[in-house]
Order: sequence, then C-alpha cells, then structure tokens
Amino acid sequence: MSLNDTPSASRLHITLVGKRNSGKSALFNALVGQQAAIVSAQPGTTTDPVSKALEIHGLGPCVITDTAGIDDVGGVGKMRVEKTLQALRKADIVILVVNHADIPLIEDWQHRLKGRPMVVALNKGDLMCDAERQAKSVYAATALPTVVTSASDHRGIDKLRQTLIGLSPKTVDVPITQGWAEDGDLVMLIMPQDREAPRGRLILPQQQTIRELLERHCSIVACQPEEIVATLKRLTQVPSLIITDTQALRRVRTVAPKECRLTTFSILFAAQKGDIEYFREGARAIDRLTGQSRVLIAEACSHAPVGEDIGRVKLPRLLRGRVGEALSIDIVAGSDFPDDLTPYDLIIHCGACMFNRQMMMARVEQAKRQQVAMTNYGVAVTHILETGETSAP
Repeated sequence: MSLNDTPSASRLHITLVGKRNSGKSALFNALVGQQAAIVSAQPGTTTDPVSKALEIHGLGPCVITDTAGIDDVGGVGKMRVEKTLQALRKADIVILVVNHADIPLIEDWQHRLKGRPMVVALNKGDLMCDAERQAKSVYAATALPTVVTSASDHRGIDKLRQTLIGLSPKTVDVPITQGWAEDGDLVMLIMPQDREAPRGRLILPQQQTIRELLERHCSIVACQPEEIVATLKRLTQVPSLIITDTQALRRVRTVAPKECRLTTFSILFAAQKGDIEYFREGARAIDRLTGQSRVLIAEACSHAPVGEDIGRVKLPRLLRGRVGEALSIDIVAGSDFPDDLTPYDLIIHCGACMFNRQMMMARVEQAKRQQVAMTNYGVAVTHILETGETSAP
C-alpha cells in the first residue's frame, strides 16, 4: 500500500484551532507546503474544515486540518463553530494558534482539551518585538510547548514540525488482531461479496486486517459464507482463528470447528478503536429493551445503502424480532451524532473503520458522561446469538 493509499483513519490527525484572523490558514498552508486553504484578512474566510493528507518526516502519514474561527458569530457562524468542534473530536494533536491578544485564552483551552497533546503556535511572530519572551512566559504558565511562528517568513515552521514529532503518540491504533492471532498462525477470513461490497475491491476492514496478518507472517485463507465447509475440508490443519463478517456470524458458528477461535471484523475494530469492555457491558442493555425503548444505530461511513444492509436492515430486524415491532430505531451516519444521547436506551455503533481511535473514543466518552449504554455491531449480534433470538440476521 502506498503512502497516498493510507486510510485517513490510520493517519495521525493534527488540527489547527484558534480565533478568526489568528493566521490559522496561512500557517496551515506553510505546514502542508501548498496553498490548500484560502487566506484573507477578512474574518470568517475559512468556513468548513479543510484537510490535507501528507507525510511529515518523523510523523509518517498524517492529516492536517484547518478550521473556522472558534469565535465565529451569528447563525452561520454557530454552524461553523460546530464543524470546528467536530474536527477537534478526531484530533490526535491540537495546534492552538494565538496572537498576542489571545494569550489569556490558552489556559481555558488547555482545560477544555484536557489530556490532549497540544502545542501553542504564537503566530504572526514577525509582527512582535518580544515574541520569544512571550513564548517563554506561556510555557512557564501552562507547561505547553510554545513555538513562535510566522507564515510570511516561515519563522518557526521547522521547529513546529519537530515539536509535533515530539508530541506524536507512539502508536495511533493498537494492532487489529492483538490478543487473537499469533505470528505465523493460519487464519480463515469469511468475507461475503454481496451488493454491499464495492466492485473490484475489498472493504476497508478486510483490507486492513489482511495487511496486518501478512505483516505478522500469518497464512490467510479467505472464502465466502457458502464456501466455509468446502474450504475447511481442503485444509490440512484447523485454523487458529476465523474472522467473519458480522452478517455471516450465525452461519459460521454452526460449522466452525469447536477448537477454533471465532470473532468478527466488527469486534476486532471495536477493541482497536473503542472500549471493548464498555461495549460488552452495553450489549446487556439489549436484554432490557421493550416496545417503548429507543435505540440509536450509528455508522461511521455514509454510504448509500443497498439491499440487506447490516446497520439499516439486518440489525433492526434482529432487534425487532427479539423485542417487537414497536421498538423505535433511529439511524445516523458519518459525522452526524446527537449531542443529547439521553433519549436513547442503547447506542449500537459500527466497527468505525472510517474513524480514528480519537474520534470513536470521543463518542464513547460522550455516552459514558450521559450514562447511555453503548455497544457495537459485532458485540450486539454475538450477544443476541448467545442469549437467543427470534430472527436470524
């Protein structure tokens, strides 16, 4: 896989945030090395977040995002600020862009983004006569790395890149198959190629899992659900692990060798991207659902559903087959996710292969704060199959 093919979810996400006219867009262009964002002296020039995928030596594949001013006003301004906050939810590192007058705001942002790696860019340094002294003062007060920058003369740009390298998490995501497969194992993948599968290529969870298994020197056998029995007969040994698409889990469970470990792509990504123990606990809420309950199904991608979509058709059918047709189910996709989750008795999220861990964990923490049960597709289907269901997926 080439660098340009690295999925966004597997890249380090770096987001610039600050007030209007703090010079975020000019600094963004300087970092990415091209005029990717419009620069203007008029406040509010940046409307929607602008992202650029690139490689920074020492960081590897990353995505840098420019955002609208956090102080934007008015009806449209409020929507721009919400887009900025959405971008921040997936940020692994935040660049807080400030001018001299914004310095008092730094500690407030440090508190709002508690625990998030952050660097302060004291921007437009070419217009300050005592910029370095102020940078030292900011660092003394906040312990945040602070770099004097200027897009006009590229002052501090290299130092900012080096600071980002120092703040970079050692690992953006844990290995997909960690705890399930050992190096050199024989692994069987069950991958339905129905109308939902993109023609001519594999879906992202399958691609990423195969790539990781190859890097771990595992032998891989892949087939569709209807070929499981025939494929197993061709093998001279039992696979150490079978990984299946969630929609084929019920069929695979009936024919998989008892000594073979079994999981789903969705469960693997739940552990990699989110909080698997919270999801397991959340799945128990399925047992408490009634005809008066309300469930939210959330998909990370925003594909056009075709046929027997797992999130829009099969999972709702499973739930209603168990609880009854009166069960209320709402479905959201992509970046759409309610701020208020309290109307729901349960949230069931997809595997989030399109999200980075930071974005998925932001949703998990939101559910925890509002005390709403949350699980994911694979964990939910497994729980239903283990506790009895009235309808097959």
